Amino acid sequence: MNDRSLTLGALMLFIAVALGAFGAHGLKSQVGPEAVAQWQTGVQYQFYHGFGLVLLAALGGRLPQKRIRLIGNLFVAGILLFSGSIYLLATRDILGTQGLTPVLGPITPLGGLCFLAGWAVLFITAWRRADDR
Repeated sequence: MNDRSLTLGALMLFIAVALGAFGAHGLKSQVGPEAVAQWQTGVQYQFYHGFGLVLLAALGGRLPQKRIRLIGNLFVAGILLFSGSIYLLATRDILGTQGLTPVLGPITPLGGLCFLAGWAVLFITAWRRADDR
């Protein structure tokens, strides 16, 4: 079991639950339905990749540690860039950060690319292991 992946996964899932609850209860009265939907998208992807980190922890003995670390780093970077930028975009009217929209908008797809890269590395690593057997 990879302790780092498990710890990060549990932390990301804890935060996702808290942010999901905030979005459903606290944010709803502050922003429009489109912003709430954006927020929930950020929470969803944070959940998926938090579970991905827990999966990596479970695969700890079956995959090379360097690959697990790389995939985990890509997932965490994706959460920070993708979900983080969406959280900021969804709350820009409350935070008064509308001027950051041109910067935050392009950050979101970079986070998505980190997610894709993490899953691609996992796929390639698993594929190679299957070929070695």
